[in-house]
Amino acid sequence: LSEVLFCQPDEPSVGLTVILDTDQLFWFNFSGSSWTRHVAELPPWPSELEPPELVLRDAKFCQRLLLFLTSIASGQLPQARGIPVAKVFPSQPWALGEPTTLVCLVENIFPPAVDIAWRVDDVPVTRGVTHTHYTPMDNVAFTRFSYLRVTPSAGATYSCVVTSHGHNSSTVAYWVAQETGDTETLGTALCGAAMALGIVLALMGIAMTVASWR
Repeated sequence: LSEVLFCQPDEPSVGLTVILDTDQLFWFNFSGSSWTRHVAELPPWPSELEPPELVLRDAKFCQRLLLFLTSIASGQLPQARGIPVAKVFPSQPWALGEPTTLVCLVENIFPPAVDIAWRVDDVPVTRGVTHTHYTPMDNVAFTRFSYLRVTPSAGATYSCVVTSHGHNSSTVAYWVAQETGDTETLGTALCGAAMALGIVLALMGIAMTVASWR
């Protein structure tokens, strides 16, 4: 379990997230001075554990430190930026003509300041769109999810457009509704990863057994 506080010149200017491994549990809503659960099934954040006034004090210190470090490093160090990588896939098995949710997974975000937009057949859409807060990763980059509620029609093209603040270029990921349906979902991806891990562990077990015989 870890807690990450960040501040930056771009929007959002400050952010605070509590994660377990790579899963976001809570994030702090600075505009409302309150903790927000990432998943509704989680219990509320204990108010006595880290009250809002303590979080706001830490955020102000972070912003003062940012100004100080910027004055020292400005013109001396290049600004670090990551190139976002996006992928679109359905959240569950789907069928033509039935409502489902598309997921846009955006990785390698740095700094955590990107706009995510959806298009259907190259036409911008905003209805049925939701975004998550930024989730920090071990490599210092951030991950963010965006969701689009749709009813797939044959041949329709759905695109997720990711634009970093201050840049004219964008990263675009596509998903096309095929007649036969798509079997690549978040669940099958996780299942595939689990199977791959199982195979690796089995091979390691065999190797260790052979080594012990020798």
